[in-house]
Amino acid sequence: MAEAQRQEMNTSDSRRVTPAGRKATDHGVNFTNTVHLSRGIVSLRRANVFSQTPAKRVVPQILHEQAMADPQTDLLLGKQWTLYTVTPLYKFSYEQLQSYSKQLSLFVASQKQKRLALEADLDLTYIVKFSVVSALKTMEREQASVLIQITETSQVTAENKGGKTIWMGLFCCTRGEDIVETVMEDFTCLPLFLVHGTKSLSDLVEEWLQQTFDCCFGPLRISSISLAWMAAMWTGFTVDKYTAATELTFSVPCTPYPLDISYAIHPEDAKALWESIQSTEGEVRQEEVELFMECLYNHFHRHFKIHLSATKLVKVSTSVASAHSSGKITILLSQHLIRVLSLLTELAISTIR
Repeated sequence: MAEAQRQEMNTSDSRRVTPAGRKATDHGVNFTNTVHLSRGIVSLRRANVFSQTPAKRVVPQILHEQAMADPQTDLLLGKQWTLYTVTPLYKFSYEQLQSYSKQLSLFVASQKQKRLALEADLDLTYIVKFSVVSALKTMEREQASVLIQITETSQVTAENKGGKTIWMGLFCCTRGEDIVETVMEDFTCLPLFLVHGTKSLSDLVEEWLQQTFDCCFGPLRISSISLAWMAAMWTGFTVDKYTAATELTFSVPCTPYPLDISYAIHPEDAKALWESIQSTEGEVRQEEVELFMECLYNHFHRHFKIHLSATKLVKVSTSVASAHSSGKITILLSQHLIRVLSLLTELAISTIR
C-alpha cells in the first residue's frame, strides 16, 4: 500500500480506535467474478444485527499442551469437517464403547452389502472404533468427547496389517458443562458432532446412532454474525508458527449471477487493529467485534467505494482455523483446538435450545 494510503487510513481510523497502538494498514482484494457491482447494491445500509449475539464471550485459558498430549488430536487438524447438532443420547454409556464398535461395524457391513453389491465381491471389511478423546475434556462436569473411526480393509491390506481410515466423527461437549446439569437422567449430552467422510457413510452412521440412542441430528449452519466473532477472536489469538492472512469472503445478494468478494488483511495489521480495540485480555465483547468489522468495512469502502456491509459474510480464514456459513470448518492448530471447539459447542447448544 502506498504511503499516502497508510496515512489516510491511520488518520481516519484513529477517531474510532481509542487506545494508542497500531492500525490495520494492508489488505488484499480478489473478485471471483470480473463483472462490476451494481450501484444499487452499494447504496444498501447494514442493519444492526449484532444484538442477536451474547454481550461478551470469555476465551478459555487452556494451555495448548493439554490438546497436544493426546495423539488423537492430530487426527482433527487440517481436515474439513461438517458440523451437526445432536440431541441428548439416551442410555449411552462410556463403558460400552467396545460393544458399540462391534455393533456399528456389523451394521455398516450389512448395509453396504445390501446397497452396493460390488463391494461384497471385493471382500471389503469395515472396522469401527469408538474411543474417548480425553484431551478435549477441560472440566470435571463436562462430558468427554468421543471419536468414531471407520477403517476399510480388504484381504490384501489385512495381510499387510494395514487399512485406510475412510470416515471419522467426533461427539463433542467442550466447555459445555452448564448444559449437562439440565439434562435428565439416562441422557448424555454431546451436542456437537463433526463429520469427515463420504455422505453415504455419514448417513449409515447417523441411522445407527438414531436407532440406538433415540437422538436427532441437524445441520449446524454458521451465521454471518458468528463468523464475525470468529474473525475477531481468532485474529487475536497468539500463533507460534507461520501466520496466514486473515481473509473474509462476502457474498453479494440480489445479483443474477454468483458473485463473491474476498478481502485479505495482513495478519500483523489485523492483529494490531484487534489489539487496539480489545479492552480486556481473555474477554471479547459484542461492541468490540462490531467495531472491528466496521473498521474493516470503512477501510475497504475508502479505497474501493464498495459497501461490504451490504453483503453477507460467508467465510472466515485465519491462521487458527477457517469456517464457512454452510457448516464447514477446518482447524489448523492444536494450540487453539479447545478454544475453537468450545465456541462451536456453544453454537450447537444454542441451536438445540
